[in-house]
Amino acid sequence: MPYVHIKLTPEGLTKEKKATLIRKVTELLCDELDKNPETTIITIEEVPTDNWGIGGESVTRRRQL
Repeated sequence: MPYVHIKLTPEGLTKEKKATLIRKVTELLCDELDKNPETTIITIEEVPTDNWGIGGESVTRRRQL
């Protein structure tokens, strides 16, 4: 039972794009690793850019520069 947890910032992340991501990641695991799609779990966590840091700065701040 594969479990994939994807963390992304929410910009441009529509319901349709999330559905496509879930479908394609599931297909990849099935095609490449022969995993059963019925037991493959994909979760998407949207992380606000204020809550994501790189190099000591929030992503919000880095994108302002």
